[in-house]
Formats: sequence, C-alpha cells, structure tokens
Amino acid sequence: MNGTTAGTNLDTVRRHNLATVLGMVHRDGPLARSALTRATGLNRSTVGALVAELVQQGLVLEREPRVGNRVGRPSPEVVADGRVVAFAVNPEIDAVTVGVVGLDGTVHRRLRRPTGHVPSAREAVAMAAGMIDGLRQEPGRTSRVAGIGVAVPGLVREADGVVRLAPHLGWTDEPFAAELATATGLPALAANDARLGADAERLFGAGRGASDLVYLNGGASGIGAGVVVGGAPLTGVNGYAGELGHTLVNSSGVRCHCGAVGCLETEVSQQALLDVLGLASADAEELEAALTAAVASGDPRVIAEVDRQRGWLATALRTAANVFDPELIVLGGFLGVLHGLAPERLPELVAGQALAASAETLRIERSALGADILMIGAAEIAFRPLLAAPAG
Repeated sequence: MNGTTAGTNLDTVRRHNLATVLGMVHRDGPLARSALTRATGLNRSTVGALVAELVQQGLVLEREPRVGNRVGRPSPEVVADGRVVAFAVNPEIDAVTVGVVGLDGTVHRRLRRPTGHVPSAREAVAMAAGMIDGLRQEPGRTSRVAGIGVAVPGLVREADGVVRLAPHLGWTDEPFAAELATATGLPALAANDARLGADAERLFGAGRGASDLVYLNGGASGIGAGVVVGGAPLTGVNGYAGELGHTLVNSSGVRCHCGAVGCLETEVSQQALLDVLGLASADAEELEAALTAAVASGDPRVIAEVDRQRGWLATALRTAANVFDPELIVLGGFLGVLHGLAPERLPELVAGQALAASAETLRIERSALGADILMIGAAEIAFRPLLAAPAG
C-alpha cells in the first residue's frame, strides 16, 4: 500500500467519525465525552481529537458537566452549537410560516404570516424569502446558516424539491426549492410536510426510540402521513408514500379534490372545526384554546363535530394499524388537538375496529413537538448535508 492511498483512507475514516460524533450530539445531546467514547467504540484520545475539531469548526461546544454524585473527575459535556441554524419554511393555504432552528434542536423563532388567500408558488417564495431576509438582519447569536428546509403539504420530488402536486395550494410541477434558493442565495431542500413531521417525532419527539411508527399531520391543507418501518422512512419509489389523507373512510361521503369519494380529509378537516367555532383562521395553538373552551362550556355543536371527526379518524387509524402494524401512531396539528381533548377516546375507538392482534400493543399519542414539529422536521433536511460531511 502506498502512502497516498493510506493517507486517503485515514482521511476518509476521520471524516466518517466526525459525521458520526456530530450526528450523535445533534440527535441525542448533550453527551458526555465519555458517553461518546462508549457509544462509538473509539478510544478517548480519538474522541477528544474529533470533538476538538468540531469545536474548531464551530459546530459543537464543550461545557462543564452538570453536578452529579459520580466519583472521580466528570467528563465534559458536548452539545451541538445552537448558533448554527437552518431556516424552515411551511407554505399553507392561509399563511406562510418561517422558523429559525438551531443545530441543537432549539426553535429560536417562528413567524406566521397570514396570506388572506391561497398563495401561488411565486408568492410563497417571495414571502418566505422576505421573511428569511428580515430574520438574517436581526441581531442575534447566529454564527452560520446551513440552508433552508421546506415542508410542503403535497407530493414533492425530493431529488430536486419540485412540488409535483399540492392540490389544496393549486400547485403543479413547481420548482419551489430551486426558486427559493435563487431568491435567498441559500441552499434549499423540500419534502412532504408529514414525512418531515414523522422524522422529527422519531428523532426528537414522542417517537424517539420507536422503530415502527405512523405520523399523521393535520393542517389547513388537509391530512398527510409519514410512515417509519424498521427505523427507516417508507418513501415509495418516487417519495410519495404516506398519503393516508386519501384513505377511504366513508363510501357514502363527498367527492374529494383528488377525484375519489369519501377520503379521510373530506370528513376530518380543520376548516370544519373553524366553521363550527365561528373562526376565520387559527394556528394549532389558537384552535386548541378555542376548542377546549367550547367543549368545556358544553357547546353541543362543537362537541358533536369533534365526536364526528374523531370517529372518522379512528376508521383511518384502523387501516394504518392493520396495514403497518406500528408500535406507535403520533398525531400532529389539529389531529393532535382532537386527540388531546379526550386522550382515552381515540384508542378505544381504534381498538374496537382494528384487528385485535394489531391493536393490542398499539399506542396513540399526540406530537411531543407541538406547533414546532414542521419547523424541526424541515430544518432537519437542511442540516442533512452538514451532518453527513461536517469536514466540508
């Protein structure tokens, strides 16, 4: 073996180890340096050198450990540097939301700008770019921007960020990621919003540690889902898997915009909840406050609509339980709000419909990340290139 080949191999190993350590700190941090040594199987000096390089690159910080009862000199803690950020974008039929998310998983800022109408792709790009420009001008602790991640309520070709179809938005074959990158000068990646929500919950939320889960997101643009099987996302051949919003729940229902009859999102919708509450629009937090107050007051129209939607949702979750046999179903957006109003009711309804063997160990939980879930999920795809190759 000649020297050049050996040097290249050693450099490849170093780069791989840097990515491994940064990924662990990003997903599971803060971590003691001793914990990194045990988890990676590398020796202490190698881990120390890797951490030192990541510190020099401004990607992690070392800090004194929290006080404990352990005997001996405690190992320094390593934490992802929250000043390294990504911008997250979520276009919807009634608003465009932009967030600033740190590499440590902290959502520093989340801005929602109502549109008053369904925005075109060009309008959404212009709004997002303007909001990002404003956020970049704010004095703060940002040291580095990794890029932009976009959570789109529709079918997205992840290879190039083209929105193939976002029916509620009326977008077809829109190169949203490329146009946003041009408008901002930052790299941009896009994916389906529910897919990103599933990733966020699996890595940082209620699904942490779960190898098989289904995440359903409910928003102004309908219902989408992300499925994780054996610890890996189920994508389908083109990245379009998980459209549980178009699962048949009511064969006597109304025609969906997709052309089918009785889809889940024709029976379970945020707009129907807003209508019964007399609200023009609301984000998930505002909707929850209004629904909670109405249910607590005994408003019969609101209670009836909540019960109706919960019943149709249970029918769709029965299908998810029977088809995917997940250990966990996580509900986000207004679906999480529906579940949170009576957490015991939905599991009872699903258990009464699903195959007994599939339902007996199934857990149904609300998203642990709340209103930040799509921001965290979108940021994760923006961080992906940096996490894969922190050495550059």
